[in-house]
Amino acid sequence: MCGNNMSAPLPAIVPAARKATAAVSLTLRLCGRHGWAEAFAGIRIPHVKYICPHAPTMPVSLNMRMSMPSWFDIYGLNPDAEEDESGIKRASENIKALIDQEVKNGIPSHRIILGGFSQGGALSLYTALTTQQKLAGVVALSCWLPLRNSFPQASANSANKDMHLLQCHGDSDPLVPFVFGSQTAEKMKTLINPANISFKSYRGLPHSACPEEMVDVKRFIEKQLPPISDE
Repeated sequence: MCGNNMSAPLPAIVPAARKATAAVSLTLRLCGRHGWAEAFAGIRIPHVKYICPHAPTMPVSLNMRMSMPSWFDIYGLNPDAEEDESGIKRASENIKALIDQEVKNGIPSHRIILGGFSQGGALSLYTALTTQQKLAGVVALSCWLPLRNSFPQASANSANKDMHLLQCHGDSDPLVPFVFGSQTAEKMKTLINPANISFKSYRGLPHSACPEEMVDVKRFIEKQLPPISDE
């Protein structure tokens, strides 16, 4: 899955311990999925299938055009920086195709959560707001809403105006500043039911995850994707 014409490996899949009746798609940090194995293991739930798409390798402007795993190009880290609109939209279409594939596999879209960290979280937010598939919710970690000025028009046909959102951000994040997260939460309140938004901050946390955050993520998944009666 990728936001450009470069190929990427197939998503890594962690099957459910029993029959899968729900799925979580986790698009993780821009520079790959390394370092997340321990945190990922801590949020596993028996009836949930976990899908981890791989970002393709591409030149990134912010990285002096050096190639690295990335969902789309990044030109800068300030609120007024130019954004890779075409790359973001193409990457989002690929996440939507992943949702469609899971529906074909027998998991209804309302039993699917999109989630991600940093650039992956940004992509999850954008995809949820622009898809016509009704989702169970979104987990957005240390991220922002890309192409924010295209909303609310871009989400006019979204099926997720009442979706549940867990947004988490460390208050010492030097890469995606905490204010980006809080501003994104305020923007999201104008796009979906504000009663369904939970914004959590973590004291002293830089651009990474922590055990407390992973507990919050697992509780959110358990609440939005409970076992069904015939499991």
